[in-house]
Amino acid sequence: MNRLPFRRRREGKTDYRKRLALLKSGKPRVVVRKSNKNIRVQFAIYEKEGDKIITSAMGSELRKYEWDGNLSNTPAAYLTGLLAGKKALKKGIKEGILDIGLYTPVKGARIFAALKGVVDSGVNVPYSEEIIPSEDRIYGKHIGDEVAEKVEKIKSRIEEEYE
Repeated sequence: MNRLPFRRRREGKTDYRKRLALLKSGKPRVVVRKSNKNIRVQFAIYEKEGDKIITSAMGSELRKYEWDGNLSNTPAAYLTGLLAGKKALKKGIKEGILDIGLYTPVKGARIFAALKGVVDSGVNVPYSEEIIPSEDRIYGKHIGDEVAEKVEKIKSRIEEEYE
């Protein structure tokens, strides 16, 4: 008798083996999801009724810090991760484990820029240095010097706000 796979497995939305491995760690998951126009970083914990989102940050929240660039590029991903990490620290989360879902891990990807932002905020997440984008890409120097200055300015504003 063949069993029908779970609906989310059939739809290609969830890898249950990977999810189980992340849940076994017992740590909150740092869930990073990207779209064409935005990036979202959430801190989730497992509960019997379903995952509970402790805190989250979206790239669109950077508008209130006067970010006028693209919301889904590498510097925006870094700043969104930094913002999410600061919010998580305020809620008492000091560590986590990265959950990139079904995305293929590629060296220097935006997902890992968001991870670097979370780590720079003070949340302890295990990762390998070689997968993180270069400092020049994180700060937007590949786009222009004015972007790098804006990233520095917004980073300091976020850190001041969440002290």
